[in-house]
This record gives sequence, C-alpha cells and structure tokens, in this order.
Amino acid sequence: MPRWLKRGMDASAIRAADAKVRETVENILAAVEARKDAAVRELSERFDKWSPASFKLSAQDIERAVAQVAKRDLDDIKFAQAQVRNFAQKQKETLRDLEVETLPGVVLGHRHIPVDSIGCYVPGGRYPMVASAHMSIVTARVAGVRRIIACAPPYKGGPHPAIVAAMHFGGADEIYVLGGVQAVAAMALGTETIAPVDMLVGPGNAYVAEAKRQLFGRVGIDLLAGPTETLIIADDSVDGEICATDLLGQAEHGPTSPAVLITNSEKLARETMREIERLLQVLPSADLAGQAWKDYGEVIVCDSEEEMVREADRIASEHVQVMTRDPDYFLANMRNYGSLFLGPRTNVAYGDKVIGTNHTLPTRRNARFTGGLWVGKFLKTCTYQKVLTDQASAKIGEICSRLCMLEGFVAHAEQANVRVRRYGGRNVPYGRAAE
Repeated sequence: MPRWLKRGMDASAIRAADAKVRETVENILAAVEARKDAAVRELSERFDKWSPASFKLSAQDIERAVAQVAKRDLDDIKFAQAQVRNFAQKQKETLRDLEVETLPGVVLGHRHIPVDSIGCYVPGGRYPMVASAHMSIVTARVAGVRRIIACAPPYKGGPHPAIVAAMHFGGADEIYVLGGVQAVAAMALGTETIAPVDMLVGPGNAYVAEAKRQLFGRVGIDLLAGPTETLIIADDSVDGEICATDLLGQAEHGPTSPAVLITNSEKLARETMREIERLLQVLPSADLAGQAWKDYGEVIVCDSEEEMVREADRIASEHVQVMTRDPDYFLANMRNYGSLFLGPRTNVAYGDKVIGTNHTLPTRRNARFTGGLWVGKFLKTCTYQKVLTDQASAKIGEICSRLCMLEGFVAHAEQANVRVRRYGGRNVPYGRAAE
C-alpha cells in the first residue's frame, strides 16, 4: 500500500488557479481576434514592455543577433540540432505510405502528408528556452512542413540572440519577437501582419497551454505541454543526493512544476528529503525550485516494483527517470509517461537540451492518451480508395446498399445501387436494398 511522506497542493486549490488562467486567456484571445495587430501591440506593451516598429525580425536583424552568439554556443546549438534532426529522420523512416489490394479490384491506401504551416512558440520569459526551437522547428522541417513561423518573447529588452540563432539554423521562415498568449493568438488567428497557421506547437507556461487548449479545433496543436513535471522512480541502488539533484533540476522550471519521488526504500526517501533541504540552501534558483517542491513535491513509498509501476502509471508524468537495479523492468511494464530516462547515467536535462529525443511532452496526466511531439505529429495520415473493376464495384455496392438501408440511409443506398445497376447489370428499385 503506497505511503505518502510528503503531499503536494490540494486539488481544489489547483482548480481555482486553473479557473483564473482560463478567464484571462479567454479575454486575450477575444481581444486579438477583434482588434488584431492593435491588440497584440497593447498586450505586448502591458506584459513585456515591448513595442518595436515591427515584431518580425528582418534578415539583417537575424544576422546581427547571430553575430552576438559565441562560436562555442553556436557549435553547441548546431550539435544539439543535429541530434534532434537525426532522430526525427529515423522516426520518419518508420512511416511508410501504403497501398494494398484488399479484394480483387479494390485498392486502399494512405499517404503521410505534411501540415502546410505551423507556428512554433519558444518560451523565453524566466529562462530563454533555446532548445525548444530545435524541438519544434527542426522536427517540422524534417517532416516537410512548408511554412514555419516562430515566436519568442523579448529577453532583457530585445530578441535573445541564442534563441534567434536556434530558430534561424533550425529552419524558421519567419521569426517574431513576441511572447505569451498574444503570440499564440496572433499565429493561430492571424493579424494584418501575421498570416495564420494551421497548427500550433511548442511548450509554455499555464497561460500558453490554456491558449492552445482554447484554440484547438480552429487550429491543430501538438499537445498540451504546460509546466514541467518530473517523476523519479528509485531504489536503494542510488543515493539521496542524485535523487534530490534531479528533482530540483526540473523543479527550477517554475513554482508550479511537480516533482515526485516514488521509491521502495523509506531510507532513500528520507535521505532525499534531507538532501533537498540542503541543496535549497545553495541553489541559485531556490526561490522557484523551493516553491515548486513546497506546493507540488511528493514522496511516495511503495512495497514493491509492481506497486511503483501502478503509482507511476496513475501519475502519468511528463518525465519519468528510473534509477533502479533493473530499469528495463519499467520500460517493459509502464504505460503512461511522456518520456523515460533509464538508469542513473542519463537524466531529464539530457532530453531537454541535447540527446535528440523531443522535449515537448504531455503534462497533467495527458500521457494516458498521447505521446510527445515527434515528426509524425506534423504528418496527416490520409486514406484513399480505388475500385478498379466493374465486378468489384458491383460486389461492394450490393453489401453497401443493404448496410445503408439497415441504418435508414436511403440516399446513401442509392449511391451504391446506381453502381450495382451500371456495373453489375442488375435492376435494383430506387429506395430498396440490393438483394
């Protein structure tokens, strides 16, 4: 039976916070839809103190920004993008167009067609999330998306040079220095100066995630990737220092980032909690990580690996780091997670920044029904069908006619009947099922 040594914030308090976010986002989306560029500029001034002559960067602006980035940083950005590009390409190679003759004269198939245009949001308020540009833009380019636009908020009064470099080398066609819900709304709804896109991608804070949720249906979205979540599954093969370090390493994303430890060792659980308190005395981002740990941190002690799997699947965390004697047991048995990090030699930061898997992952238990962003998210799998012979059309038509009449669809049945009469030479009365 699982035992909690520490619990997070009460669910009712979280729901109240969600309601406030929902209302704020509704108002911003309505303003941008009604007043377009004027509303975007007002919102940017209000939230970011940012109102340039143009939010879009020119080729010269991009060149100047890239020139400000140190060579080693540019090399590191290009290395990370190469890893993301390589893995996305390998993923794409697993996807094949299909055409098969399922019955004599009946051909069915599908094609993987790239989305035509996407808008990538790259967070950059509290931290300049350079790596998010790789994850969205590079992956979309591998998929074959024709038009890629990207937005990131201003950083210290202007474009963040490394983010601009990452967007540019990743393959963005248009780059805007614009943040928050107003950026997401402008990309999705369009303004006088920004043509709308077909799909929104990229992580963000609770407001950005809520904006994507409200816009879904008018545009596509990758998934609802809100505040970062991390879950560590550990046994006594590791120590409290590494568990505490990895929990706080993700909690520093912000004050609403859940960080959870599941273990079958109460000794490790208590050691980890002590180490967290020690590290919070020296961690530069302790104000954020400490608040996240206080409000959203949990420590759960289980009796067995099987129970640890059940609890982990219930939580369905974005990131799950497994540091046990047999991490492959969890790979084989877990079902609900955004991405798994197996063994103490890897960690979530590797996935966040450089290793090549995508860091845009499902949060808030959405891992129960979706995986993270990958090249396939930018591809529409569209089916087609061909009937090549008279005999095949007549045979399918007879059965279709009867099934349509079974449901009461007379005009549907006639679509089949006309082909039975034309290609099968049979006289089927109007409004009757083929015999």
